[in-house]
Amino acid sequence: MHIRGATIGDLDIIAAVAVAAGQDEEWTGADPAYVGHLLSCGRVVVAEHRGAVTGFGAILRIGSGPEETTMLCDLFVDPRSHGLGAGRAMLAALWRDGSRRMTFSSVHSHALPLYTRSGLDGWWPLLYLAGDVRALRVPGGWAVSAAGPGEVAGLEERWTGIDRAADHRAWAARPSGQAVVAGRDGEPLAAGTVAGSGTEYGIVHLATAPHADADAVRDAVVAVLASLDPPGGRARVCLPAPHQATRPLLAAGWRNDSFDLFMATDPGLLDPRRAVPSPALA
Repeated sequence: MHIRGATIGDLDIIAAVAVAAGQDEEWTGADPAYVGHLLSCGRVVVAEHRGAVTGFGAILRIGSGPEETTMLCDLFVDPRSHGLGAGRAMLAALWRDGSRRMTFSSVHSHALPLYTRSGLDGWWPLLYLAGDVRALRVPGGWAVSAAGPGEVAGLEERWTGIDRAADHRAWAARPSGQAVVAGRDGEPLAAGTVAGSGTEYGIVHLATAPHADADAVRDAVVAVLASLDPPGGRARVCLPAPHQATRPLLAAGWRNDSFDLFMATDPGLLDPRRAVPSPALA
């Protein structure tokens, strides 16, 4: 198994692996802006076996200094190549290039054994809720307005300390992308980007002000979703469970159509000999 760094020229084979692994043909990994963002703010690798690409993985670096975290945001293996060790080889290569702490997101059930063998010290569920935005109403006193990616990134950095300017620019540059600011009674309380394609349309990132209480966090999500005009009237949002916005969305007829786990590990735990029970059994 050979692991090498990917380039933007690998876009077609990255998309092919994603589709073979069960992703939709319009999966964001096939978007040049998205892959370009991964290449500029992290690293993308591909696994090759006998000259054929069998998988790819990508990391993003978030924060700086002692607080820097490496996020493993993609790891796909062509199912025809399962058992060859591509997933673990890519994970090891990306870990060596990352910071002292790594988080995993978009972890699907077939990949759980790989991650649990890596040693997890925390996990929690992510819910993907989908529904008709016409069933929602913007909460009283709230307004959502279009903004520039720089304005949204500036608010998020001020509130969270995270510089996600390149991320917001990449998503807002898509044909359906738009940076937005949501506020109550004229005070900005949330800022983020919305984007999508077809029925996969919704909030990509949404940061809230540190002084926003639980009700404000809930209303910010609902306000942004209610303000959308997606194709077919449907949108989707990923929320950690539990989240304040889950109940009003379910009450409006939205349904949980997918489920992931978000996991974290420290480098000292990345030991294949370490036995860690699957979080699915915890």
